[in-house]
Amino acid sequence: MKTPAKKIGFALRRRVVLTLAFAVAAAGTALIRSAPAQAQAGSAAEKIIISGASGNLGSLTVKELLARGVPASRLILVSRTPEEQKEYADMGASVRFGDFTKPESLPAAYAGGTRMLLISVGGDAQTPAAVLLKRAIDAAKAAGVKQIAYTSYVGITRGDVAGRAADHKQAEDALKASGVAWTMLRNSIYMDGLIRQAAAMVSTGKAEVPPNEFPIGYISRADCAAAAAAVLTQPGQEGKTYDITGPDLISEQDFAQLLIEITGKPVRVVYVDDDAYVANAVQTGVPEPLARINATFGFAIRANFLNIKSETLQILIGRKPKSLRELLTANKAALLPASSTTKR
Repeated sequence: MKTPAKKIGFALRRRVVLTLAFAVAAAGTALIRSAPAQAQAGSAAEKIIISGASGNLGSLTVKELLARGVPASRLILVSRTPEEQKEYADMGASVRFGDFTKPESLPAAYAGGTRMLLISVGGDAQTPAAVLLKRAIDAAKAAGVKQIAYTSYVGITRGDVAGRAADHKQAEDALKASGVAWTMLRNSIYMDGLIRQAAAMVSTGKAEVPPNEFPIGYISRADCAAAAAAVLTQPGQEGKTYDITGPDLISEQDFAQLLIEITGKPVRVVYVDDDAYVANAVQTGVPEPLARINATFGFAIRANFLNIKSETLQILIGRKPKSLRELLTANKAALLPASSTTKR
């Protein structure tokens, strides 16, 4: 039988052991919780360049990086309109002018950067996009950038090298040949641009699509930005090629059916060839050169280049990407004619 003194001593020792155990567990929990933030924040010496920081994808990526705990002081935001980045300049970001058509502006724009998001651009007959992008790659290498993540095109995975895909393929090849560590983000078709198209379908009651179409893994820009932020802040992304797609494969028949379900309006599918598509697009105000570029996606759809569904994005960002149904439902008011949404 234990004496009172021994009981008190035992109780004290037990309390000390339990206290130490709880302290160790709490410390371990704190380390687990803080480790991802530390890994994402990275070294204070590392600077992340966002090209086209004032654009749709660039601005979303900046927000994603800040949300991941990357301080503004580690960001170099490059665009042709740096005045639009005043908010981030006030937070400590380095805001700089850079224009691919003015290659002399790029060395200063990229100076001090170690990682870079190179967002794809359009070109023209005089200066193709691939030429503009190679200028950026060469300038980034000369500035000492160690890793470049490029927003490419998912059709390349299935062998598409025509139209806009040719620019992306040449840019990928130039980046691989540069000697700079690379990461390819082969984004699928943005679903964000479908809102206006969907509204036109609901208004006219028809969806004009290319014949013999295959489905597409539409993706939101916000989810593409999340993927870009992930590869710029997570280790081990060098030399990786990722297909960035949405959670569902959607055909134009599926698209029309979604519109019927969400709006309650009839939408029928009408199959048209590329020439008819271009003619109809021009009638709605789309410049003919742009309409012809967009028509190349019709070829890509028929050739089954865009029929890709990947789980990569969910793994990279830790959540399921937005679906087209979610996007259309959230924008239901924009899909309906004003008279349909006016309260009486």
